[in-house]
Amino acid sequence: MHPRFHVPGPLAAGSSIELPPASAAHARALRLSPEQPLILFDGEGGEHLSRITSAGRRRITVEVGPHDPVEREPPVAVHLYQAVGKGDRMDMAVEKATELGAARIVPVLSERTVVRLNDPERAERRRRHWQAVVISACEQCGRNTVPEVATPIPLADAWEPMESCASRLILEPGGEQRLGVVRPSSPTALLIGPEGGLSAAEVETALARGFTAIGAGPRILRTETAAIVALALLQSAAGEI
Repeated sequence: MHPRFHVPGPLAAGSSIELPPASAAHARALRLSPEQPLILFDGEGGEHLSRITSAGRRRITVEVGPHDPVEREPPVAVHLYQAVGKGDRMDMAVEKATELGAARIVPVLSERTVVRLNDPERAERRRRHWQAVVISACEQCGRNTVPEVATPIPLADAWEPMESCASRLILEPGGEQRLGVVRPSSPTALLIGPEGGLSAAEVETALARGFTAIGAGPRILRTETAAIVALALLQSAAGEI
């Protein structure tokens, strides 16, 4: 498989572009040289099989190839509402959610969320960081449509947007239904709590708003593991895995 690079678009077949600094550094690390093929995508759909025309110490120039509309999106669009975890836990949840086909990722701040993002500037820095994690995951896994990472919001502000989804699921120990037998509709809102779990009041609110409480087995999963397991089983139920 050819190496893949995300480049802010729009990309036009036949044009010549310079790889952004981070992508150029990655290409040099892979020891790519002139005439070698690579795949470019701008995140809006499809990809371009392209070729390097020049590779210097500072700049790498690429001739953009024809557009291939190929997509690798799952049949069910899952909007992941992930309670913000500490450090690498959130990065892992975001990365693996992208690999498993999440259509959108919304970081939420619940009652027991340890990480606090009250400062808008800090929240935006974290959002940009997670968006970069998503882009890197798309380069690796072959997705050509880049899911959006939304601005972190309090869970209280997330209920209304989640109600627009055809099905709404909350992963909760002791959930009435097993995750493996759920047949999701598109789009599906999936709510994952923080390290300490959602509070009783938050679970009660979710159920009152039409959420289905689902379980993933007898063991308590860490927040990042819960997101991975839930997304994998939902895509399996949809027939993709």
